[in-house]
Amino acid sequence: MTDRLDKWLCDRTTFSRKDVKAIIRSGRVKVNGETASRPDAHIGEADAVMLDGKLIAANQHIYIMLNKPKGVVSVSNAPDDRTVIDLIPDELRRNGLFPAGRLDRDTTGFVLITDDGEFAHRILSPRRHVVKTYTATLRDAIQNGYEHAFREGIVLGDGTKCMSADLVRTDDPRRVIVRLREGRYHQVKRMFASLGNHVTHLHRDAIGGLALDPLLREGECRVLIPEEVSKITEEEM
Repeated sequence: MTDRLDKWLCDRTTFSRKDVKAIIRSGRVKVNGETASRPDAHIGEADAVMLDGKLIAANQHIYIMLNKPKGVVSVSNAPDDRTVIDLIPDELRRNGLFPAGRLDRDTTGFVLITDDGEFAHRILSPRRHVVKTYTATLRDAIQNGYEHAFREGIVLGDGTKCMSADLVRTDDPRRVIVRLREGRYHQVKRMFASLGNHVTHLHRDAIGGLALDPLLREGECRVLIPEEVSKITEEEM
């Protein structure tokens, strides 16, 4: 399967079609090591395309693991805020990137950035039962009965009943692991609030069967390989 070079680049960068044509004609693009000059040149799946000396990912879609720091919002665009998209380096930018699910401003950890709307829908739909795993630090020590309440389905302050979730104790009585398959607004914090407790810090450790890379510092990201993308949908409750 082949595609026009200008369209190929437009689909995988943040440049418009008009800008891409100008970039190609200026000699900034190389295909298989040779400078390209024709926007309408056709390339195939095996061709290596470089822009300003940087290899452009050839995949139709891109999947990026980001370790979100505090103070960053999980949206594609916010004029007055720093967003997760702002943390993506230029060489990984392309049109249509968005966070597949949101973390609160003060919540840290694994955010998946992609341009694949169908895949995002699959992992966010409660019917798919894709697990999200969090570490929650609490104001007060965990009490007897918390695990049973989570397993039976926490009822939030507004009367909404959550799906069954797992609560796992750690060596620290104020730190617990939460595994759930929903993504309601401030859900983990509201679940503990309904039990009379308060979450002082929340960190997302994993989506499905894929854990956050421990080598990624806060604010850093990397592209996922196909095997890692597949792990996201492996673990269901």
